[in-house]
Amino acid sequence: MAAIDEGVTVRVPAKVNLSLAVGPLDEDGYHGLATVFHAVDLTDDIHVRPSKQWECTITGPYADKVPTDGANLAMQVAHRLAQECYEAGPVSMTIDKSIPVAGGMAGGSADAAAAIIAIDQLFDLQLTKLDHLDLARDLGSDVPFALTGGTALGSGRGDELAPVLATGRYEWVFALQHEGLSTPAVYAEFDRLNKRRKPRRLEAPEEILTALRTGDPYELAGAMFNDLQEAAISLMPRLQDTIDVGLSQGALGAIVSGSGPTVAFLCADRAAALDLMVGLTACKVADDVVSASGPHPGARVVPNNRLT
Repeated sequence: MAAIDEGVTVRVPAKVNLSLAVGPLDEDGYHGLATVFHAVDLTDDIHVRPSKQWECTITGPYADKVPTDGANLAMQVAHRLAQECYEAGPVSMTIDKSIPVAGGMAGGSADAAAAIIAIDQLFDLQLTKLDHLDLARDLGSDVPFALTGGTALGSGRGDELAPVLATGRYEWVFALQHEGLSTPAVYAEFDRLNKRRKPRRLEAPEEILTALRTGDPYELAGAMFNDLQEAAISLMPRLQDTIDVGLSQGALGAIVSGSGPTVAFLCADRAAALDLMVGLTACKVADDVVSASGPHPGARVVPNNRLT
């Protein structure tokens, strides 16, 4: 089937780690992980259409922080599928970027997941879900979850997923910093801080899973944890001030998302989230403050007439 001339748009969510347990380095130089991923409706839109040459355009509030060359994971997907599938070819790609860059919310991984779906649809490659996941695992540990969305338990390097039963909706406020944190730098700091500590056992966090089953945000807030949080704060000490202010302004709980520096605040309801946004903004402890709710579906095709 010929490519769709008007192009294909895929919307993909950001993630927050409700828990993140980090194990010791394995022989390949990677840390084992046990994490609970949670997708939220802070999203990027990736639009692709057939082109005679490769093009990449970035729009949105984080456009100046996203590469348009071979370092862009979404473009890597497009090039790889063009090499592996004779039906695929050059594309013009536009990424409307609302997920923070280098913020611990898997923005680059989300775009890669969206590109897998978009290129498959654009050129009618008829790839299976297993094909999508295999490619996603090759690209990075957060990419498979961006495909599935919702709430899931991640193990291995975070790319082995199992769905988690979650009820209700959860309201979040995210305190963003313009300065990003390098994920390798945060892991290196984690190793430095924990070199004499006994490694954590990597297992399903029962308190988190129970809270999600009951749909109780108060219970969930008390169970959240992130083994990388201490390292992120060590590299960016002002994150502790952000956490302290958010908790004093009524947040139920606070956690650094992934490797940071975004701080995620869980709120009792939508009204509480709006109040917290006002308080964080007034206290000037973040460069940007946004709200979102979850869980949210993973990468999905969006009809071009519904892009609002």
